[in-house]
Amino acid sequence: MAVLINEQIKAAEVELTGLKGEKLGTVSRSEALSMARAAGADLVCTSLMSSPPPCSLVAKGKAAAQAARKGDTSRPQQGGGSSWEKVKELRFTAHIEEHDYDTKLRQADKHLRSGKPVQLVVKSSGAKEAAAAKAVLERLVADLKEAGTKASGLQTSGKGAQVRVNPRT
Repeated sequence: MAVLINEQIKAAEVELTGLKGEKLGTVSRSEALSMARAAGADLVCTSLMSSPPPCSLVAKGKAAAQAARKGDTSRPQQGGGSSWEKVKELRFTAHIEEHDYDTKLRQADKHLRSGKPVQLVVKSSGAKEAAAAKAVLERLVADLKEAGTKASGLQTSGKGAQVRVNPRT
């Protein structure tokens, strides 16, 4: 969404809101600009969809920061949550060595304790390894029970299994 500031606003009249959010009514563009200068503020218009457009007085320099913040909220949402969160994916093989298992377990634990969810994926080369893949995931979930909880059940497919673990709150 484009944000127009001060002289960029071309409307003859604007619906003005003051620095503290108080409604100042419909005023001419030139009067609104002079009020903004007198208050040491910027005149900001966020919507051109109505006539007269709604504008507000915003502390000098804050308008660009607000526009940048509003742009950040338009990111794609993941999982329908209220904030965008990155999920760390850790991959395993069905027949993982003990040392490698411990290393990945520590990584998963570290991410969960820092408040980030983890997606644990075990790849298998076929249906024969599917049982081993499921066993690795069940062991991981059991070992991580202090740091996180399963967000979904174990999902198995022909090529492997996966589970998402959310941090404990």
